[in-house]
Amino acid sequence: MNKKILIATGGSGGHIMPALVFYNIFNKKFKSFISSDSRGLNYLNTKKYNPKVFKTPQISNSYLLFPFKIIFILYLIIQSIIFLKKNKIDIVFSTGGYAPTPLCVASLILKKKLYIYEPNHVIGKSNKFFLPYCNKIFCHSYKIKLFPKKFKNKIVLIAPIVRDIFKKKRINPIKGLNLMIIGGSQGARIFNKNFHQIIFELSKKLNLKIIHQTDVKNIKFLKSFYNKCNIKNKVFSYDNNFFELIKRCNFCITRGGSSTLAELFVLRIPFLVIPLKNSKDNHQLENAKFYKDKNCCWILDESNLDKKKLYHELSNILLNKKKFTSKKKSLNNLNHNIDWNKQKKLILKELNEN
Repeated sequence: MNKKILIATGGSGGHIMPALVFYNIFNKKFKSFISSDSRGLNYLNTKKYNPKVFKTPQISNSYLLFPFKIIFILYLIIQSIIFLKKNKIDIVFSTGGYAPTPLCVASLILKKKLYIYEPNHVIGKSNKFFLPYCNKIFCHSYKIKLFPKKFKNKIVLIAPIVRDIFKKKRINPIKGLNLMIIGGSQGARIFNKNFHQIIFELSKKLNLKIIHQTDVKNIKFLKSFYNKCNIKNKVFSYDNNFFELIKRCNFCITRGGSSTLAELFVLRIPFLVIPLKNSKDNHQLENAKFYKDKNCCWILDESNLDKKKLYHELSNILLNKKKFTSKKKSLNNLNHNIDWNKQKKLILKELNEN
């Protein structure tokens, strides 16, 4: 009889997307389940995955709400124990964040195997808390900030986790510059308000097309602006066929979320990262540094980054063909060395042996 595994994930796209990749890997050898909080239902096909929803509250600094949230989390731990026992789950696999916490605690109480995944290059608080008790932690580097040295032996090193569709090679080369901007979902002013004028100035020197993610309120304005400037464009907020959009670009400007950077890396698209400056433990900057050290991208600090400086930096990147080609070459070489089938076997082997 196949063992049963629960993939416990949070509700953001950065948690859900890796969870789906692991689900597809595990489902070949295990009977797999997925849990999430209510936010995750925006990204999950409920008919296909039938996710279990746990409405885990985020612990706030409010002294008035803190006791109530602790009581509710204790209730969720009891609910998690019942769920794990009822479904005879053998393994809990957490992709991090606060949402899987009750399930991870329940797995320890029931003495189930616990594995965790850390996609960032700074270990998250939840993952750090469960690190002494888990069997293994899957990471993309041995050099993770705030990672306790005494648990380094628990690291299983794997390549960036992306859906299989991102591993397909492009057949037709892209002509001209197809520039993609990702970041509107973070509500970033620099992505929503500053870039369109810079794109217009760059269009005077470069034959470019813009694919621009922004917030819903900004779509009409940006589309009108690009059309008036005779710049070919696709402006969107959220698109279910995101892969079809990103595969059309050959340069990207983005935040430093681990999933997006991994997808760009595997697609071999050079990228500029402007990390979210108030991300927890500055993990977006550390994510970007991981790829910059491999000569795959550029990084710009958002602090004091005005339009003039931004235009200057982008011009230097896009007009310097030598440096751009160097980044592309690094991406090709690094991806060429990844054996995806070997990686899947490694992940399954770890879960079967420990």
